[in-house]
Amino acid sequence: MRWEMIVGLEVHAQMLTKTKIFCGCSTAFGSSPNTQVCPVCLGLPGALPVLNSKVVQYAVKVGLATNCTINQSNRFARKNYFYPDLPKGYQISQFEKPILEFGHLDIEDDAGAPKRIGITRIHMEEDAGKLLHPEAPGADYSLVDLNRACVPLLEIVSEPDIRSAGEAVRYVRKLREILVYLGVCDGNMNEGSLRVDANVSVRPVGQEKFGTRTETKNVNSFKFLEQAINYERQRQIEVLEDGGEIVQETRLFDAVRGITVSMRSKEEAHDYRYFPDPDLLPVVISQSEIEDARASLPELPDAKRERFVSTLGLPKLDAEVLCQTREMADFFESVVALHNDPKAASNWMMGGVLKNMNRDGMETLARLPVKASHIAGMLDLMKSGAISSKIAKDVFEEMWTSGKSAAEIVKEKGLTQISDTSEIEAIVDAIIAKNPSEFERLKGGDQKLTGFFVGQIMRESKGKANPGMVNDLLKKKMEG
Repeated sequence: MRWEMIVGLEVHAQMLTKTKIFCGCSTAFGSSPNTQVCPVCLGLPGALPVLNSKVVQYAVKVGLATNCTINQSNRFARKNYFYPDLPKGYQISQFEKPILEFGHLDIEDDAGAPKRIGITRIHMEEDAGKLLHPEAPGADYSLVDLNRACVPLLEIVSEPDIRSAGEAVRYVRKLREILVYLGVCDGNMNEGSLRVDANVSVRPVGQEKFGTRTETKNVNSFKFLEQAINYERQRQIEVLEDGGEIVQETRLFDAVRGITVSMRSKEEAHDYRYFPDPDLLPVVISQSEIEDARASLPELPDAKRERFVSTLGLPKLDAEVLCQTREMADFFESVVALHNDPKAASNWMMGGVLKNMNRDGMETLARLPVKASHIAGMLDLMKSGAISSKIAKDVFEEMWTSGKSAAEIVKEKGLTQISDTSEIEAIVDAIIAKNPSEFERLKGGDQKLTGFFVGQIMRESKGKANPGMVNDLLKKKMEG
């Protein structure tokens, strides 16, 4: 039997606010356990929540960027359930009146064809705390860190439009990219700023009714998301083909073993007894606030890629790489503003900056040792013929380690390219004199020896000879 997989994703994105959604406690990551809490986020008697308006502003931006309908009147609800890291015994979320609905993102399917993934809803909510499980031998207890309690989240719920693990990864990558471009989420999956719940079911090809789904919680990397979905697909198919039934349940992904494991039954999971939160007024968003948010939107990744290709003339692959982050795209454009050769700038961004960032384990440009003006200055020297591409590589590495400009490095180290005809001709003659038999073979048509002579000449000049002039002079000597 041929099977079709159905996937819907719930992405939890932590908003990049300095304080929590309903109190003034810090949202900083990595603080000592239970040091960023107060009566409000602990749910102590008499403590009342006050909505952080920045969360609403961020949500509106996300709605505009994901083609959502913005519900100008929406409200918070209490989602009642018990869990050890949920101090109030309920979570403040949104239910029947979320802030955003009916959006979509466009991705490519596994064959490269355009595909639209619907977004059912996006709602604001608070996060729960975190359980810590000691690994000491015989430890049969858990510890609770409530620093995350009341941290602001947007939960982004897709339609069940995804049909493969690859589509799921592309959807989440694009969503993360947009959130980071907007500056509303840092997208750091390792720190839990972006977490994915994957709802997976399978059905025979041609059947309209969905199969029973499972939910794999809190997947925190693209690699693990792909592995978890593929494993769950195969597991469900094997259960059904063996005559069994799929149990609706919550599962966790074991990254060490590459499998999903049962966490708890979902039989009663829908009985959250939602009701409007009596401590919070409805959220009312004016049209002028929406227009202000629209005016503040940056150029989004897809539009930027299209402009880089259509206006700057970059290949599609270059645009894809440069637009992965807003800071990288902005840095590239700063180089182009100073040296108007987009392709040359792109080559050095990818073959120099990104290469060295990967080598040095540098994840962002925040601590980049070179400035846009450094790279533009180096490109100016190459264009003028002052340095060759080979010398430029040495200059770039020196810029990376010293922070000096290309002009300073070239002057200090005497790296200016030799473009004096007589000086280069003297070197060419010297190399020919050292290798007379090879030169006779070159004149006789052994073109492989061209590289040999050019290499010897460049080595003798310590890489400073103008390569174009070297080739021209060598050609003239052969003809003479």
